[in-house]
Amino acid sequence: MNLFTKQGKAVQYAISILLVVVPSLLCLVFREYISYHSTALVLLVAVSVVATLYDIYPVLLSAALSALLLNFLFLPPLFTFHINTPEDLLLLLIFFVVAVVNAVFTFRIRREERKTRERAARRNALKLYNTLFNSLSHELKTPIATIIGAVDTMADNPNLSESNKQELLSQIDIAGHRLHRQVENLLSMGRLESGMLTLNRDWCDVSEMLHSVIHQVNNTGGHSIAVAENTGMPLVKLDVGLVRQAVFNIVQNALVYTPGGSKITLSASYDLDYCSIIIADNGPGLPHDTLHAIFDKFYRLPDSKAGGTGLGLSIAKGFIEAHGGTITAANADEGGAVFLLKFPAEASYLNNLKNE
Repeated sequence: MNLFTKQGKAVQYAISILLVVVPSLLCLVFREYISYHSTALVLLVAVSVVATLYDIYPVLLSAALSALLLNFLFLPPLFTFHINTPEDLLLLLIFFVVAVVNAVFTFRIRREERKTRERAARRNALKLYNTLFNSLSHELKTPIATIIGAVDTMADNPNLSESNKQELLSQIDIAGHRLHRQVENLLSMGRLESGMLTLNRDWCDVSEMLHSVIHQVNNTGGHSIAVAENTGMPLVKLDVGLVRQAVFNIVQNALVYTPGGSKITLSASYDLDYCSIIIADNGPGLPHDTLHAIFDKFYRLPDSKAGGTGLGLSIAKGFIEAHGGTITAANADEGGAVFLLKFPAEASYLNNLKNE
């Protein structure tokens, strides 16, 4: 449904009348140069425009009004509803029939298009629901089963060695963090889609935030993760929680899709009122035909490992766009994937901040 169809009925009728009256008056002004046959075509176009914008009744009104105006203003004798010749009467009848048929068919076409869009939206919603359900059935069931199994083992075997207990506790810890990430992703996506996301900006040491992300991720593959220090980086004002989560999701994604032992580098810079954060790895990179889709909800790369809901990158995109920024992905010339987060942010150096 477009903007015009959202208007009130009174406004629709008023604009429908104007779209017929104004061309009629213009044709009347130039009637010495325009025949009434050409005027009839102009009025048909006006009715067609109304038919593409509004419901059936304003369209029928414009069709009837255009026929009356054609008769009164243009068919001889002028300024009367009398018609001299059978040819002019036939012209008027044909004009009215064509205008009404055009209005009805255009309205029906618009109605069918709307129904088609609604059916497609329902199919997409069902597809997304099935995708989410299938992902969650694995993502939630697996760590829950791990926690239950570990707890049962410890309960049934009170004489377990200390090393076995530590191993089971480690499994519980990993599974618990995995559950936490998925719940956080679902809550974050809900906030984005509801439109209720509000920014809580505060001064942030971006380098310190990047280091906190490294300590937060679950690096079980022995990856080398480092922050490229930038001594000239000022403090910037941003929503620390949202930007940290965006960076975390991208780093976690890199841990999943790069071989064990790969190198992941995080860096930040500030220039021309924009803060930029780059996450780069030396893995296999991204397939070129997937670069346009990796930020879509529930999208997962072909031949992905089991697990994952495909929400991480779409949430990162939403959080950065909430700051008025952009997030892009590309492949580096020397290999590996590069993610660039760029958003406007107020900056302040320590010497200036002390006065606040």
